[in-house]
Amino acid sequence: MFNFEFNNPTRIVFGRQTISRLNDLVPEGARVLLTYGGGSILHNGVHAQVRAALEGFHVVEFGGIEPNPRFETLMKAVELARKERIDFLLPVGGGSVLDGTKFIAAAVPFQGADPWEILQTTGGVVKSALPIGAVLTLPATGSEANGSAVISRDATTEKLHFWSPLVYPVFSILDPETTFTLDARQTGNGVVDAFVHTCEQYVTVHQDSALQDRLAESILATLVEDGPKALATPTDYAARANIMWCATQALYGLVGVGMPGDWASHGIGHELTAFYGLDHARTLAVLLPGVWRYQFERKLKVLTQYGTRVWFLDGEDRWVAAQAIDRTEAFFESMGVPTRLSAYGIDAKEAAAKVRARFEVRGANQGEEGLLTPADVEKIILSRA
Repeated sequence: MFNFEFNNPTRIVFGRQTISRLNDLVPEGARVLLTYGGGSILHNGVHAQVRAALEGFHVVEFGGIEPNPRFETLMKAVELARKERIDFLLPVGGGSVLDGTKFIAAAVPFQGADPWEILQTTGGVVKSALPIGAVLTLPATGSEANGSAVISRDATTEKLHFWSPLVYPVFSILDPETTFTLDARQTGNGVVDAFVHTCEQYVTVHQDSALQDRLAESILATLVEDGPKALATPTDYAARANIMWCATQALYGLVGVGMPGDWASHGIGHELTAFYGLDHARTLAVLLPGVWRYQFERKLKVLTQYGTRVWFLDGEDRWVAAQAIDRTEAFFESMGVPTRLSAYGIDAKEAAAKVRARFEVRGANQGEEGLLTPADVEKIILSRA
């Protein structure tokens, strides 16, 4: 394992009826901006629970944060927060709402010419941020317990990432019952998202990191077991709770401690979202099998281990590794998440050319060792037609 430090400041409040704890968790006298997405919380009872728990607080609401949160929308929230002298942010929703709110938190006090610089510059740009709590209603991205966010900008068709220790939520409420009303698409996306997050830190250059490997494998095995249960019985509390906790653990930071993360599927996938608006999880379902097959020899050892421990395959190493990729692809499909670009009406040749050109302009290679060139990325995308 590499040398490392691990610090996660987010307090997790997990279980039934935990939204009522907001009154004690939000700082007394805070001026709160409550953010949310398309409005599902207005119909499933979550909004009512949140407002009841915040009785006595000054609360301003901002809805309409998109599934791929857009800079243009978020800047409207920044203006509102400044006007209302907001000093605490409370996203209620899934990873996109949380990601967008992290950007708002960093952008409100930002002193530069253009808050987009937060996404364009590596490190040091975020000097301060408003504090954030969270009520998670769609487990997928792990954004409820990390300092990462991904934001899109229409004007430039870009989707960029930033990280700062200043935008970790100070607390996150995870009540699995809030996920009972998620539809099959949201459920499938969430499971695939958590699965690939884990794989990006596990199916990588092997580091003889026995504990980290087994942490990853336990998350993957749980998702394989409980993902179909949640699709079949949306109100299965145990399945929903396990999925919610898996999604948090996948990007809580512990799985990746000391590990060289791959993240090629994410890097390429962000461009597919930027160009075509494809759901983040669906880009991952398309790309991960392609990234693995393209690097089959380099990842053979860990793919074999993955096939043995997660899919319980037994046989010659190359067969186990190949079958493990096939099983992964089949699992995504069984969760209702197609794994080929053609299923989404995307022309692979066009997409491959666009993404290659963008990476060439940025001078960006992908993968844990930076070995995937723009030309390699083009080949991977073509293989996913």
